[in-house]
Amino acid sequence: MKNTERKLFNWRGFVILTATVTGLGLPITGLANHLHQMDPIISFSRHAWMSAHTILGVLFMMSAVWHAILNRRILLNYVRGHAARSGIGREAVGAIVFVAVMLLVVVSHTFH
Repeated sequence: MKNTERKLFNWRGFVILTATVTGLGLPITGLANHLHQMDPIISFSRHAWMSAHTILGVLFMMSAVWHAILNRRILLNYVRGHAARSGIGREAVGAIVFVAVMLLVVVSHTFH
């Protein structure tokens, strides 16, 4: 017999939605902070954008760690499966290339 009873609170759903919302808010607040960088440090708008960006970053990191904890079995099985094979996986290469390109794109604007 299948258990069709719903949970009172779905922690995995909560964590991934928290990561998504904060992940979407980080570039917005970061850009706004960048646009207000010439405002005096005590100005309300600059301080508000800096505060929003900081708390979103903290919440994103907390939800990323929480996500890894909630999905530790899946992550460990994935790592163990790839550790048995030699060489680096396509996913790892893709992640490294993606992060390197994003860093290059975002940081390169400072060199013009």
